[in-house]
Amino acid sequence: MTCDYIKLANGGVQRLQPYSPGKPIEELERELGIRDIIKLASNENPLGPSHKALEAAKRALEQVHLYPDGAGFSLKAALAEKLGVNSNQVTLGNGSNDILELVARAYLQPGEETVYAEYAFAIYPLVTVACSAKPVMVPAHLYGHDLAAMADAINQNTRIVFLANPNNPTGTWFNDVALDRFLERVPEDVLVVLDEAYFEYVEESHYPDGLRRLARYPNLIVTRTFSKIHGLAGLRVGYAVSHPDVADILNRVRQPFNVNIPALAAAEAALDDVDHLENSRCENTAGLGQLVEGLNQLGLEHIPSVANFITVDCAGEALPVYEALLREGVIVRPLGGYGLPNHLRVTVGTARENERFLNALAKVMKAGAR
Repeated sequence: MTCDYIKLANGGVQRLQPYSPGKPIEELERELGIRDIIKLASNENPLGPSHKALEAAKRALEQVHLYPDGAGFSLKAALAEKLGVNSNQVTLGNGSNDILELVARAYLQPGEETVYAEYAFAIYPLVTVACSAKPVMVPAHLYGHDLAAMADAINQNTRIVFLANPNNPTGTWFNDVALDRFLERVPEDVLVVLDEAYFEYVEESHYPDGLRRLARYPNLIVTRTFSKIHGLAGLRVGYAVSHPDVADILNRVRQPFNVNIPALAAAEAALDDVDHLENSRCENTAGLGQLVEGLNQLGLEHIPSVANFITVDCAGEALPVYEALLREGVIVRPLGGYGLPNHLRVTVGTARENERFLNALAKVMKAGAR
């Protein structure tokens, strides 16, 4: 081969490494021949999707020979009514990751900058570099966002600030007062993307709802997803709510059929299933408490979380613990790629799954996997 096809790619893409998701169950089955596997690596809802959403998706399958509604009119109308916003403020995405990329593609030019927190979602710098822009990482405070330092990092080249509340992979959060102080300091020509993928799990009284701040801060973009508490991760549907002018720009770069027919139908039905959402939240709260109690009994430190996962300090290199857990048929997420080589992120599962994880962890730690 005489042509270097890597060098033909734009400079930003050349510098990227592919995003590494949690290990699939099927991959572990192939590698180790294990059949009884639990996956607590990707922050999925262990209860699965709403029955209403499943039935809607099944009915929609009869129309998959047709293209979906490119504008997603029905789902956008349902979201607007549910959230108390206008349809022209909503942008639909193939998961909320798609929204993050749309924002970057629409608003970043080479040489401009984004600001994000240490230990924040890996997609923020990825979409930045893909646009040949510069990601500016601000050191974390107690594993969470240092909002004052992030505001200080904004300069004339800054175009976007990425915030995650709660943050993935640490589960940390900031309150309403801290968010408002931060937003007051951000120039109006700098967009703030507030990633609320885990919004529905939080039960803290001073946790801020980004949507309530849109009227006051037109440079704010709130992103949410149906992948987490709604249990539709495999269908890939998320959304953003923003100023109508921002939504108009995002819809100019959005692919017209980026959300498929079953996903549109399932997401709309999921919005109406309040019981499933409440059951999922209650199951998560109980499961998070179960994990915290078990980790405390094992003498392992963890980062306090308000999401549907918890990040565990293995008191040493976490990769051997991760690999030993795989041999026990338990998949969790190592965080070396996030600069946390001693930590594992563990999704809250069912009570049975949580117990199995804790038993497996006790076994491998006793065996000296650390």
